[in-house]
Amino acid sequence: MMALRLRSTKTGKIRFASHRDIAKVWERTLRVSRVPLVYSQGFSPRPKISYGLALPTGAESDCEYIDIQVDDSDRELIIVGDICSSLNSNLPPGIKINGASIMNGKFPSLQQTVTSCVWDITVNEDDTKVDSWIDRINSANEIVLRRERKGKEIVDDIKPQVYLVRKNYERIDGRVTLQAELGTQPRSLRPSELLRSLEPYLSEYKLRRKKQIVEEGARRLDPLEVAGATPMRSLVGAL
Repeated sequence: MMALRLRSTKTGKIRFASHRDIAKVWERTLRVSRVPLVYSQGFSPRPKISYGLALPTGAESDCEYIDIQVDDSDRELIIVGDICSSLNSNLPPGIKINGASIMNGKFPSLQQTVTSCVWDITVNEDDTKVDSWIDRINSANEIVLRRERKGKEIVDDIKPQVYLVRKNYERIDGRVTLQAELGTQPRSLRPSELLRSLEPYLSEYKLRRKKQIVEEGARRLDPLEVAGATPMRSLVGAL
């Protein structure tokens, strides 16, 4: 059995597909591409596929991750580059594999290991309002957010999960764009929650996930580069 971690995009119209819909897309594409998957035991066997952090519906991404277990009993037929090329030819427009790693030994799930995400958040407000909002976010000692969880109101200080907020000087559709790095543990802080954390609130125009980060000691790594991973660097230019 070989564990394969894939990184892919989610752009264009496919961004409106839900996390569950994307899971169905992957299962269908893996089947059509004839990737020899490992299946669970029991009455209703399922392919051994693990998905990373859910992306908000409507958001785009350069870095979505999926772990698949491949049956490599016939090793001569298992070529990672061929698997990725076949998948890319069958995936719908907007989803394209742009990186892969072979995962060696036991390794924790993506949802357990990713510690933060970097986002481009394009907003509707002008520079003056955005600059003022960023200054208040960065100077605040605490940022109290009220949110509902299981029918109960929860009050959290989200400041420890706001690693970085700054203005990105590249505009999107002429609008101001923020770059924000937000924590994912023990619960992901969503960009929409950040925007409504301090009044006057900012309103989202477009959202794109740029990076997912795993912290290993002092190192900040792509999930394809964590301990035990063998990145297929030669694939990047070919995919």
